[in-house]
Amino acid sequence: MRRRFSGLLAAGVSTTLALTTLSACGESSSADGAGTTLKLVVTEYGDRSGNSSKRYWDQLIGEFEFKHPEISVDVDIYDRGAVDRRVSELVEAGNPPDMAQMATYADYAEQDMLYSADELLSIPAQADFVTAVAEAGQANRTQYGMPFVASTRVFFYNKKLLRDAGITTPPKTWQELQSAAVALEQSGVKTPYGLPLGPEEPQAETLNWLLSGGGGYTDNIGAYTIDAPENVRTFEWLRDELVAKGLTNPEPGETDRQDVYDGFARGEVAMLNGHPTLMQIAQENGIDYGMAPPPGKDGESPATTGVADWMTAFKKNGNQEAIGEFLNFAYSKENVLKFAQQYDLLPVTNSAFDAMRADKENKAVWEFLDQLRTAQLYPVDKVSWGPTVRTLRATIGRTVEPKGDPGSVLAQLQREAETKENAAS
Repeated sequence: MRRRFSGLLAAGVSTTLALTTLSACGESSSADGAGTTLKLVVTEYGDRSGNSSKRYWDQLIGEFEFKHPEISVDVDIYDRGAVDRRVSELVEAGNPPDMAQMATYADYAEQDMLYSADELLSIPAQADFVTAVAEAGQANRTQYGMPFVASTRVFFYNKKLLRDAGITTPPKTWQELQSAAVALEQSGVKTPYGLPLGPEEPQAETLNWLLSGGGGYTDNIGAYTIDAPENVRTFEWLRDELVAKGLTNPEPGETDRQDVYDGFARGEVAMLNGHPTLMQIAQENGIDYGMAPPPGKDGESPATTGVADWMTAFKKNGNQEAIGEFLNFAYSKENVLKFAQQYDLLPVTNSAFDAMRADKENKAVWEFLDQLRTAQLYPVDKVSWGPTVRTLRATIGRTVEPKGDPGSVLAQLQREAETKENAAS
């Protein structure tokens, strides 16, 4: 590996880094006789100063400005938990950045504040995006969210714990998962399967399970299907066959993702769904782990959860041509691949994807990479998704409580999502 997973932080995942601004917030972008200055706001993916995203952006911007001396780029870098909030503050103050790399875009697209991708990128650059990811960046069939980096979820398992329980291969079906969990419990494993449905990020674990049961948050035309029968059956199975039988952590609705990751690192959790950060955590703690596609109802899950961050470009300052020059440069194969490799994430362009998949030095992330082209991303194109996720975080854990009613919980989410979506349209 070029790096031994230092600073592994998956896109769409909250970091523990404190809020940092790595260049002073200036006035909005402007053009004058000396040229054009673009304001760029991005997300921090590093976990310490020596691995800060500042290194990448400083080099990228330096190379760009050398080739385009008439354009300068001023970058501010914020922690994952603060970047969207900071952009919102700038927008409310009437001073949006020219470009922002963040987790959402639908609200701004709805208000006609963003340039579309075809107003900025060359046709080859647009065509190079991985389709499954690019489609999630489209609102009303127009791409406003340009994918910048992605991650997927795979099934992690502790090889030693499974071997000690007499399990020779990772489970491929729900029934095999339950049988493995029973064997693990009987061999003394504290938590056979780690189920994080607490408020940190239950939307990812939820989507993994919905997909494995043949469902999802939306159907093929983008309509919400949260309370679809297959989704209800999925959570009934979880409630009755895993949680009620003591094969998961107690009180999944109070358990966050980091809790089960920490348990995996201690050798207490045998199986769970995870993103690339878990590789680093396992290695640092001497866990001999394996990875596989998530188990499904009747076989390997047909898809897994994908998470992406989006590059957006605001119209307010009128710097369309300069923004386009910068983004076409930033989305070159070399630059996309370099960022993905530096943070052990997944490239969002086909050219960089193919280069990473062909390079054995990137073998550690191939399992995640192989899931990307069929991954299901959140319906971030919907203005209603943000408030729907907030409700989901507070309620989804109730589905697997001893007297939990998955149908009722999912129906409530469905009603709220449809109401908010209709109000926005």
